[in-house]
Amino acid sequence: MRRWLAHRRLAITTAARRAARAPLSLLAQALIIGMAVALPLLLHLTVQNVGRAAGQSGADPRITLFLAAGSDAPAAQAIADRLAAHPAVASHRHVPRDEALAELRERHGLPDLADLLPGNPLPDAFSVRARDLDPAALESLRAEAAAWPGVAEALLDSAWARQLQAALAFARALAIGLSALLALVLVASAFAVCALQAARDREEIAVSRLLGASPAFVRRPFVYLALAVGAAGGTLALGLAALCLRAADVPLRALVVLYGGEFSLAGPTPLEAAAVVGGCALLAALGSWLAASAHLRRADRAAA
Repeated sequence: MRRWLAHRRLAITTAARRAARAPLSLLAQALIIGMAVALPLLLHLTVQNVGRAAGQSGADPRITLFLAAGSDAPAAQAIADRLAAHPAVASHRHVPRDEALAELRERHGLPDLADLLPGNPLPDAFSVRARDLDPAALESLRAEAAAWPGVAEALLDSAWARQLQAALAFARALAIGLSALLALVLVASAFAVCALQAARDREEIAVSRLLGASPAFVRRPFVYLALAVGAAGGTLALGLAALCLRAADVPLRALVVLYGGEFSLAGPTPLEAAAVVGGCALLAALGSWLAASAHLRRADRAAA
């Protein structure tokens, strides 16, 4: 155990010594990683915030249940109980026929026409928001609710549901594609930087190999240094994303207030933040490991 700890301590010391030789180069590498990672991260956070804003503003697809003519309070309460107990229903709101008529007067500016109607022809209704916004799931819930006793008709704005889900799915796919491309770029960048470091320290590496150092022992300082630089780059990406969100949050909240709402941009969750930092560190370490291994293979062939 002491030997294992001694090897790791020596690798960390060697990595720190190499970092002290070229601090500006490593800082530039961390900045490049941070700026590159911030782009797909901001896209991911934008998609999440758009979906959350749609849910809070009521702009997400709703199912409207119209009760049969002559339905009384017990019938409406029975449907409300079924909606409250349904696992696919996120929330629901009862819209009495008198409230619907008043909303027709105010929202559509038809008070005179509404007064000409014989009584109140509007039925009681329920506005239902589903947990799953997938169009197929929404249609399934609509068909099920339409068959309930006391429900005359169930309507769903399926076109809006498809448009919303298609737009969010495209943005998610774009974020995933950018992340995959970025991962390759990050590995290649770490490979190039480590290759330069190995070429600069080739004499030190050669002496270590002559003294019996294993390939893993030689690679370890490069990998540890890459882990630190990758983690620093991921942390910078989180900071840049937070600055961008904060800069956009103030005017956005002012805009939302004008429409009588309240909304604030949300940043990454702790799990997402850990994934960003850890992913950058591991990808950088992978590139460094590949570069160090390639250098050792070339050095061993040359020595043979």
